[in-house]
Amino acid sequence: MLSTGPPKVDVFGVGLSVTDYEDATVRIIEAGTAKQSFAMSALATHGLMEAVHDPSFREVVNNLDLVTPDGQPVRWAMNILHDSGLNDRVYGPDLTWKVCGAAADAGVGIYLFGSTAETCEAFVDAVLDEWPHAVISDVQPDRFRDATEEEDAADIERINNSGAGVVLVGRGCPRQEKWVGAHKGSVNAAMMAVGAAFDYHAGQLKKPPPVMQKYGLEWLWRLSLEPKRLFKRYLVTNSQYCFELAKAVARKRLR
Repeated sequence: MLSTGPPKVDVFGVGLSVTDYEDATVRIIEAGTAKQSFAMSALATHGLMEAVHDPSFREVVNNLDLVTPDGQPVRWAMNILHDSGLNDRVYGPDLTWKVCGAAADAGVGIYLFGSTAETCEAFVDAVLDEWPHAVISDVQPDRFRDATEEEDAADIERINNSGAGVVLVGRGCPRQEKWVGAHKGSVNAAMMAVGAAFDYHAGQLKKPPPVMQKYGLEWLWRLSLEPKRLFKRYLVTNSQYCFELAKAVARKRLR
């Protein structure tokens, strides 16, 4: 039986999947086992607001099979607007680790696409330390530019010939979602846009304390680590999110 995505709810015009770690992992491994082209993203507040304000990116996200609420604010919006009943977010780095374990146990090959060679090597070492029986089908670091048509065709052939069932795509939002969306139907595997998962599990980024994750303050932790790069992003993104949520709540009450 081919894997399908779970039901979605509309948050600011963006379809988000009502799912949890167990459900998402099962669907990804089902697709990977069947070598089914399956596209997913773990979407945090930044990605959500990118989709709200960029119609072409919103179309990409809405065509993915699985879009998990990576951030607590995304989960809160789903529960407030749709009574989704989600007890936790589905955080990209944690989902990635669960999928790696499930893939190892199921004999499903894992392909790394993106990030730097150094980060990929450290990530692979971490996976094999945890699951020595895991199958790493191939590793392809990012070019940090768009591929030519010839390079893209070669990438598709390389992935499909590797035997991988799960492709972890770490290229940053929105580049990774656009790549995953563009290759739905041509890459015969479950493609996961996983953001900073490579960096976290390679030991290059520290995870925030659990209490900050629980209360949606991960952005503050990331800001403290990279203030110059992330200050403008979080100032703008968080303000936009609060404004959109207030509008959506007002519309819901009027109905």
